[in-house]
Amino acid sequence: MLTQGEDVEVHVLARRGWSVSAIARHLGRDRKTVRAYLTGQRQPGRRAAAGPDPLAPFAAYLCARFTDDPHIWATALYDEVVPLGYGCSYVSFARQLRLAGLRPHCEACAGVSGRETIEIAHPPGEEIQWDWFERRNAPWGGTAYVLLGTLPHSSRVRGVLAESLDQPHLIEAMDRVLRRHGGTPRIWRTDRLATVIVPGSRDVQPSFAPVAKHYGVTVQPCPPRRGNRKGSVESSVRYVCGRWWRAMTAASPEEAQRSLDGFCAGTADARPRRTVDGGRTTAGALAAAEPLLALPAAPYPATVIVSRVAGANAAVAFRGNSYSVPPGLAGAQVQCRRRLGTATLEIYSAAGVLLAAHRLAPDGAGALVRTAEHRADLERVVLSAFTTSPPCQRKGNHPPGEAARAEAARLLAGLGPEVSVDLARYAELAEAGR
Repeated sequence: MLTQGEDVEVHVLARRGWSVSAIARHLGRDRKTVRAYLTGQRQPGRRAAAGPDPLAPFAAYLCARFTDDPHIWATALYDEVVPLGYGCSYVSFARQLRLAGLRPHCEACAGVSGRETIEIAHPPGEEIQWDWFERRNAPWGGTAYVLLGTLPHSSRVRGVLAESLDQPHLIEAMDRVLRRHGGTPRIWRTDRLATVIVPGSRDVQPSFAPVAKHYGVTVQPCPPRRGNRKGSVESSVRYVCGRWWRAMTAASPEEAQRSLDGFCAGTADARPRRTVDGGRTTAGALAAAEPLLALPAAPYPATVIVSRVAGANAAVAFRGNSYSVPPGLAGAQVQCRRRLGTATLEIYSAAGVLLAAHRLAPDGAGALVRTAEHRADLERVVLSAFTTSPPCQRKGNHPPGEAARAEAARLLAGLGPEVSVDLARYAELAEAGR
């Protein structure tokens, strides 16, 4: 097979009057190969088939079957053509079927590929697009869940890390993203999240409807199997994952959040964009001019609940800080509950008993928040474990006591009478034998 460059050289040399043999010697190729390319029997970059196409005799049958059912499985077709005389493996059959392009295009099932597309106009401040992305094996362990909110008009993106995908964590993350944007558009567009949209419908979840009313927005889901309808946030997911996540050096969720905020406000906002009249601007400058609705003074009062295990220091970890519980709960499972809009963290036992209530410290501050009562109780427990007894004498003399000697005598009794040897008698026997 000749390359494109060799094919060009073959035709140029032939036009100059070179013979086929001379061109073949010049390129180190066979004369039949050179002649085939000169006559158009072969094309550069296309290898000639070694034999007849095994699928060709069955093409008409396969087209008829695709007319019957465009979605029929290739495995089912393979089961049908083998008794008809097809002799290759299923892998070869699937490859030949794909290369032949016999399966018709189905618009209802296809994605963007093979379909005409157009840029959707997004007026400034009209909508925000939401989407999660998750990455396993985060540097701090477990899975990282990141909610991204993108303004399609300017493509400005903001993101927040969450501990879970449940509805309270989603509401909290949405509020934090909106406050990073400085307001909210009039429309929230999501894919069919079960925490937002009733599965199998376009209706908003009854538990999420008060959230939309609280922020004064409408929720519009994407049509089924039309993920490109929110292509702006899909593009942001690829961009943030490729430019930020892959090179991130944070070792904790709090550090990762600070890193993400810096990336979005710096590198992401500095991306060049074009204005309507063709002028140059940036994503951040475009977003600054978007008319967003004002946010409520406080987020929607959802309650975020996470499970924690109490440590030996009678404290539980929550978002980069530690909060005290009564002593004696080391290793016990507890629940940390925080109602959005308040500055209080409540800690409950597994049975639902309130153990402690603390004022929240800033996330990632590394603070240990302990009440005076918990401190006093913990000191009392620790000090009561102290003793004034002298330390153990590990090098002293400690012969077997009465109990040990009695047990030794019992063991010896079980061995039977003691065997003794009279050396004088042994000497007499030895002398007599001599």
